[in-house]
Amino acid sequence: MIIEAALYALSGFFMKFSDDAMDMENNTILGIIAGLICVAAIGYLAVNFNDAATIFLAILLGTLLAGKVDNLGHMVTLAIFAGILFIFGLPKIGLAALIICTVAAWLDEIGNDRESLKGVKIVETFFQYRCVLKIAVLVLAVGGGLQIIYPQFQIQGIDFFQPVTFIYFMLFDLAYEMAGLNFNRIYDGLKGLYRVRG
Repeated sequence: MIIEAALYALSGFFMKFSDDAMDMENNTILGIIAGLICVAAIGYLAVNFNDAATIFLAILLGTLLAGKVDNLGHMVTLAIFAGILFIFGLPKIGLAALIICTVAAWLDEIGNDRESLKGVKIVETFFQYRCVLKIAVLVLAVGGGLQIIYPQFQIQGIDFFQPVTFIYFMLFDLAYEMAGLNFNRIYDGLKGLYRVRG
């Protein structure tokens, strides 16, 4: 449980740090290094835990569908993640849950980039913080909780998440946001210590 929580947080932090290193500073090397740390954490989670496999595969598919795998760092980490899954395999995941989370991740990406939504504050904030996927994970986790309390609760074709998965996902998201908020300070510190170059 502690390892899962730590790896969710680690993957969220380095996912955002990798994106910002490449998008804001055009630092491909640092972006790839951060991306490798992220993909190592995600790869371990995806290979060993059903819910994590569903969520991170959905994020990957949603990002691909939205056309957001658009630089060298993204391509390198995508290739390594695919390699990890090919070598070690995926645990059993529910197709319905994967589709739900993939559509949610895709909607978050599309909504965040839609210029027509930028002026509507509540909608802009909703997509900025990727709330569609959060809601999808929450619903699947609540369904899993109901199954624990009422084992007869079933929806044909849907494999629900463990309730704790929502907490893990919020740790991922919190670490992602913290990396974004503190990126400039961390990057400037690295630049001062190690002479980070693009």
